[in-house]
Amino acid sequence: MTDTVRCISPVNGELYAERPLTPDTEVDAAIAAARSAQAEWKRLPVFERARICSTAVDAMLAMRDEIVPELAWQMGRPVKFGAGELRGFEERARHMIDIADLALARIDPAPKENFRRWISREPLGVVFVVAPWNFPYLTAVNSIVPALMAGNAVILKHAAQTLLVGDRFQQAFDAAGLPSGLFRNLTLSHGQTARIISGGHVDQVNFTGSVVGGKAMEAAASGTFTGLGLELGGKDPAYVRADCDMTQSIENLVDGAFFNSGQSCCGIERIYVHRDVYSEFVDGFVDLARQYVLGDPLEDATTLGPMVKGEAADFVRGQIDAAVRAGARAHLDPKAFPRDAAGSPYMAPQVLTDVNHQMAVMVEESFGPVVGIMSVADDDEAVQLMNDSPYGLTASVWTGDLSAAEQIGDRVETGTVFMNRCDYLDPALAWTGVKDTGRGATLSKVGYETLTRPKSWHMRTSFA
Repeated sequence: MTDTVRCISPVNGELYAERPLTPDTEVDAAIAAARSAQAEWKRLPVFERARICSTAVDAMLAMRDEIVPELAWQMGRPVKFGAGELRGFEERARHMIDIADLALARIDPAPKENFRRWISREPLGVVFVVAPWNFPYLTAVNSIVPALMAGNAVILKHAAQTLLVGDRFQQAFDAAGLPSGLFRNLTLSHGQTARIISGGHVDQVNFTGSVVGGKAMEAAASGTFTGLGLELGGKDPAYVRADCDMTQSIENLVDGAFFNSGQSCCGIERIYVHRDVYSEFVDGFVDLARQYVLGDPLEDATTLGPMVKGEAADFVRGQIDAAVRAGARAHLDPKAFPRDAAGSPYMAPQVLTDVNHQMAVMVEESFGPVVGIMSVADDDEAVQLMNDSPYGLTASVWTGDLSAAEQIGDRVETGTVFMNRCDYLDPALAWTGVKDTGRGATLSKVGYETLTRPKSWHMRTSFA
């Protein structure tokens, strides 16, 4: 086991940040401190927890000027879009703080003579958040803030690629005056992470990452009865109907496919277009995709930064090459994007047509700047193809007919149905998935249910 965790920047391939692994003795002490602090924290009124968590949000936003370039260096997000992550962080955090009092309120059944009955929401204890690099603030805040608001303590293990994000969360909560021990950012190896889970040292694990990673979490938790929240892979589809607003559909779907270099669990990876508007859609989509500027994410002109690693980019290049060999048509010439280079994280966007579901690029997660587009005859064919996937995080329908979108959405196996939008989380709605995309939910009132347990109170007040 190495003694440090290293972040190699995709910008230039050089070491950007390095942290020593937290010693096992310190890990154990942090968990013990979390349990001790949580026993007092859960007794604090919700409005007091809200005051502290709101102050932590303010403290995080005050670091904006440092955070935006850090994101670019750590995972390649262009500075042009870096502040958007903090806006989403704030929206989610403040919403979950605002609804906490209602979401955590006791449930009162109908009155019953001579009895008082209610159900309270009790915190779980210690919540272990294992966060990914691709949206490092957004994914982490989904669990961290509501866990604390629910009366839990939180241990955070952030991805190696975004080491500084964990530090920023720690700084924000320390600045807000959160009681010592309630939140702790630890630098952990995979082995240490497995030890924490398999030892039953925490009460809930919220993990965002790959299907392989999710299976490892399940294996580690086996026999411990530790709760698991798993947000895993995605291969999110869009269906463009003939009655769509063509301009808006193209603009939003191009962004949904290529934002963050396609490295989004809910990004658009496959599009099905009604045959009556297929040619028009493809032409407009390709024209807009050509306008991306692939380059240094620290430059304001850049709209497409590098992928996180050269290996990840080459995986996507391999999917594209295999599809083309099988008959797919690639519409964009990588030579039109001078920074594109095989073996490097800098990868040109790509649009494929003449694709089918025998091609890996249409059924396996790409997690990169490529999208396949297929023509369909009607809603039935679109639904069949949308459901032909082991994943189910989001699906979008592009149409002017709300009733049609509802009927289609009712048939699609997914966690979220969008109409005329994509690649977005509304914190008032549960963020969840089906099939290999995972289990559990974050955000919304439902998200609080996974961070608490019900406790029933059955009080007899009279023997009359």
